[in-house]
Amino acid sequence: MLSAVVRPRVGTSAGIGVGVLMSLAPGLLPRTPGAQAVVTGLLAAITLGVAGVVRYLVRRFGIDVDRVTARWRVPVLVVMAVLIAGAAVRASYWQNGLRAAMGTAPIGADYWLRCGFGAVVILGVLTGAVRGIRWGLRKLGWMRGAAVGLVAAAVVYLVGVPTVVDWRREAYAAANATMDPALVQPVSYTRSGSSESAVSWVSLGSEGRRFVTGSPAGPIRVYVGLESAPDLDSRVALALRELERSGGFDRSNIVVAVPTGSGWIDANAVAGFSERFGGDAALVGLQYSYAPSWATFLFGRDDAVASARALFTALENRIRTMERKPKLYVYGQSLGALGGSAIFADDADQARRTCAVLWAGPPAGDVHRAGATVLSNSSDPVVHWSPALLWRAPDLSHTRTDAPIPRWLPVVSFVQATADLLAALDAPPGHGHRYGTDQGTALGTC
Repeated sequence: MLSAVVRPRVGTSAGIGVGVLMSLAPGLLPRTPGAQAVVTGLLAAITLGVAGVVRYLVRRFGIDVDRVTARWRVPVLVVMAVLIAGAAVRASYWQNGLRAAMGTAPIGADYWLRCGFGAVVILGVLTGAVRGIRWGLRKLGWMRGAAVGLVAAAVVYLVGVPTVVDWRREAYAAANATMDPALVQPVSYTRSGSSESAVSWVSLGSEGRRFVTGSPAGPIRVYVGLESAPDLDSRVALALRELERSGGFDRSNIVVAVPTGSGWIDANAVAGFSERFGGDAALVGLQYSYAPSWATFLFGRDDAVASARALFTALENRIRTMERKPKLYVYGQSLGALGGSAIFADDADQARRTCAVLWAGPPAGDVHRAGATVLSNSSDPVVHWSPALLWRAPDLSHTRTDAPIPRWLPVVSFVQATADLLAALDAPPGHGHRYGTDQGTALGTC
């Protein structure tokens, strides 16, 4: 028993070792010990499972894997231990390099102890769960086990998934409706949600309320929430009435700010527009979802496209009828960049239909760049991530280098970028998926 612990199978050492090495490969953003532990534990469990499947398949061909590889147990274990130790040292330097570039504190001496403990716990729990399932299948027999598995899968698909979806939808709706006591209803007629506005304070949603609050100085802020009107056409019509009521059409500049999936419009961008235009501008946003951007990107990106197109087309048509025509701009960050870009099916239309456009942190390969100002941090995983990252390096020609850039590795870079997506908004402005006031000041001219 002791020998088995000291000398694990070659597949066990290789499987866990490969997973740990993948998790320690250079990433795009600094990680907390807990986040690194989750990545390491999950990858080690997955690669250990792959090793187990390979071992099973090889044994099906009549090859006694354990006997053939017995003499390699200790050498493979030692090699993996050395490689992991070296990778941990290199990962420490990489993490501190990222932290230095982003102005955050370096990792401490306890970092890897906490990572290691957390990863071992996660790997142990997952391994125990798999062994429990295997034990149950042996007790039931493979036929009955398969039948139970099919029933369980059907229950999960028909009951579990809809329940989770409804639960998350209700959670997102509740978050959208939550009233932040720190936000004060605006009194200026230049803001949606004020007493003079046709858009009620409550209907703006949590992100809309954040957008319209603050000093009355600067651009007019018009926002229409999902609950402000029953359908897209009526929300667009309400946005135009709000622009008319608040004096937005009397300003020299109108910026269509396409929100992210949750309805968020970055306050840094608003500050940039205020610096750029002063009070001679109107910002208008239309909420199309209250789910996080990743969920909307996967399941509701058509709503972002339809919303941006409908609002822009209505504004464009309204401006055509005016004697004194304001300049029209489009701005979008993240999923908002995707929705805003979809306005222009033909790149040539962009210069004719707008004064300028700006995309901040656009999803990889999903926006029209011709004629647009694009702000992309090299450390932003949203800019890197796409399924193609599995087999080819990302196009970073349009990014600005704000931190060390890891070398692309097949599969590994995809895994690392996927893990970094979870912390993309935790970086300071100018890094990760956080952008600064240049979202407004860098907007082009006519």
